[in-house]
Amino acid sequence: MNHQQIDQLVKTFNIDTAKGQVNPRVQEITVRLVADLFKAIEDLDMSPHEVWKGMEFLIDAAKANEIGLFAAGLGLERFVDIRADEAEEKAGLSGGTPRTIEGPLYVYGAPESTGFARMDDGAESAHAKPMILEGTVYDAEGRPVPHAKVEVWHANTLGNYSFFDKSQSDFNHHRTIITDEKGRYKAQSIVPNGYGCPPEGYTQALLNLLGRHGRRPAHVHYFVTAPGQRKLTTQINIDGDEYLWDDFAFASREGLVPPVQEVNDEAAIAAQGLDKPYAHIVFDIHLLPETEGVFEAENERRRAAAA
Repeated sequence: MNHQQIDQLVKTFNIDTAKGQVNPRVQEITVRLVADLFKAIEDLDMSPHEVWKGMEFLIDAAKANEIGLFAAGLGLERFVDIRADEAEEKAGLSGGTPRTIEGPLYVYGAPESTGFARMDDGAESAHAKPMILEGTVYDAEGRPVPHAKVEVWHANTLGNYSFFDKSQSDFNHHRTIITDEKGRYKAQSIVPNGYGCPPEGYTQALLNLLGRHGRRPAHVHYFVTAPGQRKLTTQINIDGDEYLWDDFAFASREGLVPPVQEVNDEAAIAAQGLDKPYAHIVFDIHLLPETEGVFEAENERRRAAAA
């Protein structure tokens, strides 16, 4: 079949059969996606076996809760961000901290504090390097933003996230910090490790067939919100990581790799209440103003929540 015939067939299947009330946007998206799929099947001469094995693969990946990894690993999540950047630039919004992907491992409801939070539960203190992570939240005019909500989360030294890794305590390495009167936030934690897709999982199986690895560099995630400001979803990478610019999820961006200062001075260590050298990272955040006519920066994506 040629593409014109496919378009007519899809119209017959999904438009001409409508007898009840139609949601025009859902119909438009569905017809386009189905038509594109049919054209791919025709153009690539996919066999029935390939079509149904592909369907089974997606079903099994969803059952394994890997769709979030698929979205990141195939570039879908990064593509959505690229379009968001373009929309903001078209609206004249620029100069903010770069956005990057959320990933699938956020957990709603992390403990909240003002100004400072201890993020780790101490379980890895014997072998992990301490980390002091701090900065200031600014608006587009360069003014500090007091009472901004800074949600921060990261993995442990094995690259695992609490809630999803049941061996960790609740909300280990997940915190919400409200900035102080000067817009500052500060967190004490440990230097995280990067992670890889489950080696026997569906995402890695597909990446193997594509000749790709499934590794991420060590990183720390952020949500930042404040009244009158556009929500920022971003993350920083830990400088020096092997996969710093080779992230399977395409989340690495200029401006999101702050310097890591290795602090060995005994007085400085003691001043932080620590007993060994630590990594010090300063990451300031610049928000963009909420602007009428630009897409909503918050989305209704389904996220994990602790019971």
